[in-house]
Amino acid sequence: MNFISEISFFYVIPIIILSGFFTWFFYKKDSKLNEIPKFQRVIIYVSRFSILSILGFLLLGILFEFVKIREEKPILITIIDNSASLKNYKDSTKVLNKINFFTKSIDEKFDNSYEKVTYLLGNSFRKNSKIDLKDSKSNLSSAFEDIFSSYYNRNIGGIILLSDGNYNEGQNPVYAASKIPLTPIFTLGIGDTIPKKDQILKDVISNEIAFLKNKFPVEVDVDAFKIGKKTVTVSISTNGKIVASQKITYTDGVYDSKQILFELEANTVGFQQYTAEVKAIDGEYTLKNNKRSFYVEVLDSRNKILLLSGAPHPDLSAIKSVLEQDENVKIDIQTIEKWDKNLKNTDLIIWHEPGISFNENINQVILSSKIPVLYFVGTNTNSNIAQKLNIGLSFNSTSQTDEVQANFSEGFDLFEVSNELKTELPKFPPVIVRYGSSKLANQNKLFLNQKLANINKKDALLFFGSMDKRKYGVFLGEGIWRWKLSSYLKFKNHSLFNEFFQKINQFLVQKENSSNLRITLPKRFNISDEILIKAEFYNDAMELITKPKINFNLIDQKGKKSVLDFGVNGNLYLLPLGKLKAGTYKWNAFTNHAGKKYFKLGNFVVENIEIEKLDTRANHDLLKQISENSNGKFYRLDETNKLIKTLQSREDITSLSFEESSFDNLLDYIWILLTLIILLGLEWFLKRWNGFY
Repeated sequence: MNFISEISFFYVIPIIILSGFFTWFFYKKDSKLNEIPKFQRVIIYVSRFSILSILGFLLLGILFEFVKIREEKPILITIIDNSASLKNYKDSTKVLNKINFFTKSIDEKFDNSYEKVTYLLGNSFRKNSKIDLKDSKSNLSSAFEDIFSSYYNRNIGGIILLSDGNYNEGQNPVYAASKIPLTPIFTLGIGDTIPKKDQILKDVISNEIAFLKNKFPVEVDVDAFKIGKKTVTVSISTNGKIVASQKITYTDGVYDSKQILFELEANTVGFQQYTAEVKAIDGEYTLKNNKRSFYVEVLDSRNKILLLSGAPHPDLSAIKSVLEQDENVKIDIQTIEKWDKNLKNTDLIIWHEPGISFNENINQVILSSKIPVLYFVGTNTNSNIAQKLNIGLSFNSTSQTDEVQANFSEGFDLFEVSNELKTELPKFPPVIVRYGSSKLANQNKLFLNQKLANINKKDALLFFGSMDKRKYGVFLGEGIWRWKLSSYLKFKNHSLFNEFFQKINQFLVQKENSSNLRITLPKRFNISDEILIKAEFYNDAMELITKPKINFNLIDQKGKKSVLDFGVNGNLYLLPLGKLKAGTYKWNAFTNHAGKKYFKLGNFVVENIEIEKLDTRANHDLLKQISENSNGKFYRLDETNKLIKTLQSREDITSLSFEESSFDNLLDYIWILLTLIILLGLEWFLKRWNGFY
């Protein structure tokens, strides 16, 4: 035990001297003290002196340091690869029994000498779980990463890894294992390393999403072992019909790797299942890895844009030229007089000069539709008509006009444009605007303001806003056809002009999630995933509530319907579906609240990506490299007894002793308080006993 003080121990001497002085000074004039027995007088003096000394010592902040020796046993960590690939070999029926026998042997042989921990790796890295060799993934590197973080600065005596050496997720485990220093890693190899006659459709790489009537690429990777110099067919089919095929020729005959690129056309909206397959050859070890299914979600991204005007104008031609370049945009050009007010499937309305042939009925149809609108309010639209558009704009009505250039407003954050556009747009030719000042409502955000010569005005040129759950944009001028011409004269293309309008269109067409009922459900799962659906419900004040009951219907690809209910968890709704079979699923969710009905629907796909069936050859070279780099050793699963003997003979795997210090403050000890009470009580008692008052 050591003593530590915040103040130098040199002050102990002054404390003792002062304690003695004050004791003497306090009692020197008390003549009655000489009348009591000497031994009682000594006790009184000593008590007072001790009380003052102890109080002085407490002021020094004395700490007591206690040093203990702690012994830590070496930790023996066993990592078992629980992936399904361990059953791809001839001795697969015996693998599980051998693994269980080995874990029992470890427990028996090293009952007291080790702290033993067992982990399984596969779909997750977990502790003390049942071994069943059914996991669909194997990430060897994640096991070493987790051990490195969980057992940092611990006495890891050794790590035992039981695996076939194959992994399909994560980085090369050799690098992750090297992060654990001074720890031998012993590997037990499972499976057969001799390649068999086999073709393996190793991977299929494709877009997760394709657009209707567009083509999308698909890359198929094929590995072949001991096939010989032959020609085979690789095909892709959907709904039982082959949609593409190519022939490949193996040139080496012993080991060949081929990449085949297909280009498919998306013809049907929704999740489409495709199957890539390499034609079988007689004598293959297994045909389970000759085909692989994949899903592509085909979206109909075509937007219908209504171009509405009261009279022809060169700006309309400039806008139309931009929209026509996007094959996913359908343009409907109408005049106010001839338009039938049909807005079915319309995603955006561009209304040029509402002041020309303005029609109140048409305006109400557009406002009530909640469809986003891009207004071009030029010199022919007065302030009265602008107010009827409900766009939060007011300005002075005057017949005078002005020519201004554009300048980007600071603080605009609804969408981003390129730096090149930010630099060049203010240099574009001026547009014609109505002369005078304008004022915007608070719901609007200014994108472009007017620039006159080198003076930046506060008046708006282009702004965006939303009102009553509809988005709109407003351009206060005419003559943008000059911008298109200027862009071409300077850069020999219309890229900047196109970017300007494409950004505006994309922002306005993009739908906001303003629904009271919101469902969170990803589009893709694997058969090994636990599916959990989350839901939220907002009242009209956009506050989260959980009062309504939310129903959920799930329909599989065979049309079988499951009726389910969400459960409440805090201020959210949760619905666990567990693991589902491979296929495409449709769903709908609905509820009622305050007399209104709310409905959502969608679909998702569950994929059967059995990547663990692909490898029919164990990778023991990887396991040997991990062991050699860590001063461990590699053994086959049949050599578990040799591994146990090696662990017993390793002298570098031993317990470690650590010094642990703990500190106690003198004030923390109750006996100090008791001592002071006893001394004070003793002094008081003796003085009272002898007649002191």
